[in-house]
Amino acid sequence: MRSKVRITVVKTLSTRDVFGENPPADATFEESCPRCKTGDSWMVPEDGSCPDGFCPWAFADIHRDITHLRFGGDYPFVRQPGVAVQCCTDGFRPVFFKLERV
Repeated sequence: MRSKVRITVVKTLSTRDVFGENPPADATFEESCPRCKTGDSWMVPEDGSCPDGFCPWAFADIHRDITHLRFGGDYPFVRQPGVAVQCCTDGFRPVFFKLERV
């Protein structure tokens, strides 16, 4: 049985938050991700595809965990069943997501 999964932004970081004044490469931005704000939430469609308006790059990063939760999986290191916390792989301005089976 497939479950629905909610994606919620729990934290965003800027380049300055991650590296201070000394990033390892020069970026053209310092702000946090413009697509995601703390508290934003999306429901994954029943077919498991990327929700409308959600960053496709971030979805590719967290898709494995979404699929695990959709099909009833849990993580032994998370006390709450049906929950995971993951982030996108943007090394300059990562976004952290709470994934919840609903």
